[in-house]
Amino acid sequence: MGKALFYHLTRNPLEVTARALLTRALDRGMRVAVRGRTPSRLEALDAALWQGDKAGFLPHGLAGGPHDADQPVLLTTVRDAPNGARIVMAIDRAEAAPDEVAGLERLWVMFDGQDAGELAQARAQWKAMVAAGVPAEYWSEETGRWECKARSVSP
Repeated sequence: MGKALFYHLTRNPLEVTARALLTRALDRGMRVAVRGRTPSRLEALDAALWQGDKAGFLPHGLAGGPHDADQPVLLTTVRDAPNGARIVMAIDRAEAAPDEVAGLERLWVMFDGQDAGELAQARAQWKAMVAAGVPAEYWSEETGRWECKARSVSP
């Protein structure tokens, strides 16, 4: 069983933190599905991930094309990603359910600390994970660097 990691964004925007996490995952040979709620938000993230120097190239694609299964990082609005992702990054209040963690190495829940709706949903998702016995960690960048502030205790 994998674990759920909650990232409380307070300093850097999603695009910055997502790039860092996605790069680390790809460096380890892992495939990722970035799950959002709206195509327009995923298109904006797609455009942001294409920015930067060539050394920071991050291979990815938007779902719906003929090569979805080949994408190391697939940006999608659905739960079942055809790219064989072992990590799911849930953004913008996208679904993140305890039952899916068993089939993953990681479930990353990204939430904006300035958005009351995202904060409330992340809290509800945390409670659901803990109640289901899913190992979970809460990470905060409040001090300027990422620190693990809480860990659930497995039953």
